[in-house]
Amino acid sequence: MDIKTDDLRAAAQAGIVTPAEAERLWSFLAERTKHTPRFSFTHVLYYLGGLIAIGAMTLFMTLGWERFGGWGLTAIAIGYGAIALRLTHGFLARDLRIPAGIMAALAVALVPLAIYGVQAALGYWPQGITYRSYHVLIDWRWLLMELGTLAAGVILLWRYRLPFMVMPVAVTLWYMSMDLVPFLFGPGVRDREYREFVSLWFGLATTLVAFWVDIRSRKSNDFAFWLYLVGVLTFWGGLSLMRSDSELGKFLYCLINLAMIVIGAVLSRRVFAVFGGLGIAGYLGHLSYRVFRDSMIFPVALTAVGLGVVWLGVLWQRNEGAISARLRGFLPAPVRELVEARQS
Repeated sequence: MDIKTDDLRAAAQAGIVTPAEAERLWSFLAERTKHTPRFSFTHVLYYLGGLIAIGAMTLFMTLGWERFGGWGLTAIAIGYGAIALRLTHGFLARDLRIPAGIMAALAVALVPLAIYGVQAALGYWPQGITYRSYHVLIDWRWLLMELGTLAAGVILLWRYRLPFMVMPVAVTLWYMSMDLVPFLFGPGVRDREYREFVSLWFGLATTLVAFWVDIRSRKSNDFAFWLYLVGVLTFWGGLSLMRSDSELGKFLYCLINLAMIVIGAVLSRRVFAVFGGLGIAGYLGHLSYRVFRDSMIFPVALTAVGLGVVWLGVLWQRNEGAISARLRGFLPAPVRELVEARQS
């Protein structure tokens, strides 16, 4: 629930609280949520500056840096990482957790460059392969860099426990889901079914890890957001790219996307609902353009279904409290606490 100052003023005008109590309550809530990311100008500046810095040493690194050689790149990465960690400590000392998390994420994002530098110095990479290729080229040899990044990310997360640090870890998992295909099935494999299979199951595993992290952090900050984003994206992408000549298979695809929307509503995770909605829209488009393209009844029937869903929403709103309480009674205590925390 997003509470604004106007809500507290309205409560004061309704006599629920006094104006002085409303002001004290707002000060308390502002202090309590100051570490929660939100779309304010200050936070926009934090994330914009942090992403520019991270991008400068990852996606936007130019070929000119290769002139420093392998050991030079490693030294630069370690130096930049040390500065980032020093800033992390400085921001934490001033109770600025969001910029501290961004600086710690920068330190994690520098780990692949440091490992690449060592590998390049030892002659691991063939001629023509540069660090820039890490972000555009699928190759099983990146796995050592990815495993090192995950290890460093876990260690630093254990040390600092700042939610934004999960971002480079989640992106690395996404990269790994693609680089695993040539590692498991051979560097020359081009069969898309292998890529889709690995993407689907790797994404599902990442989503389950995100759910586990969500439960573990249900009483603290949101550490699962980036894992959910990458996990659902990878799972849904692999699922959606799978070919099926069976209408039953396509219908099952629609049901899976419908289940994703329900899961997103229960866990208050929009990423499930967004991709689930895209999947259902794709299935309805298939029905419209392929199965019922000459039918006059299909648009009418689909309109009726849409109105029925709206009416179901009305019924749900009228009885939401009773239904939710009954359904939560079947959930394990940690999951029930998670649902209540995310929906509050």
